[in-house]
This record gives sequence, structure tokens and C-alpha cells, in this order.
Amino acid sequence: MNIAIVVSEFNQEVTSKMLSVAQEKAKILKLKITYICKVPGAYDMPIIVDSLLQKKNVDGVVTLGAIIKGQTKHDEVIAHSAAKALTELSLKYRKPVSLGITGPGMQERHAFARIRSVSERAVEAFVKVTNELDRIKE
Repeated sequence: MNIAIVVSEFNQEVTSKMLSVAQEKAKILKLKITYICKVPGAYDMPIIVDSLLQKKNVDGVVTLGAIIKGQTKHDEVIAHSAAKALTELSLKYRKPVSLGITGPGMQERHAFARIRSVSERAVEAFVKVTNELDRIKE
């Protein structure tokens, strides 16, 4: 299976580690990473994910990001917008888009604590959804 990974540069001290963990997990699961794309933030992911899902050599996309709470509810707006747009793209192209984006309402220490679990689960979710799609196509 071929995956693309889209990772947010915002909160890069967290997301760069998320990318490394996701790459390790993909290697263990024998997935080929065809693209790694970096975007400024989670809000910017949908346009890149849309372009990737159109490619024949991409079976799905793993998204990675960390939305950390600030002094306003901006984190909630970003998280909800990104999740909704990514879900719509997955349905539009009938390919999995796994949500490896932590937040909203999360403090920085929580983001660091979740690096491994969220990144690994995002890659595992791609595999599980792909396998289930293949099973029900038969």
C-alpha cells in the first residue's frame, strides 16, 4: 500500500517527532510512503490532501498535527474545520484519510505525551480502513 503523509509545521517541535514515529510505523507495516508534504498548519492540509488523493500512486493520506490551546477558542475552530474538510475529502475520493491531529483544548505537555500513540494510530487506522474497504468491495 502507498501512503502520503501531510504534516503541519506549526508546533514543529511536536510534529517533527510525530513524522518520525509515523515513518517508523509505516516501515514496520511495509507501507510505501510516496509523498511527505509539509504545510504551515492543520487548517492548510485539505488542499494538499485533495491533490494527493487524486494521484493513482496514493492509496490514502495520514495527517499529522498538534493543535495546542491558546488564549482564545481559535484552536477549536481550526480543529473542527480541518477534521470536517478531511472527512469530506476521504468520502469524495473513497480513500482513507487518517486523523493524526491532536487537540483542541490541549496543552503543550499533553501534545508531547501523545506523540507516539497518535502517530502510530494514524498509520494503523489507514491500514485498517484500507483493509476493510478491500474486504467489502469483494
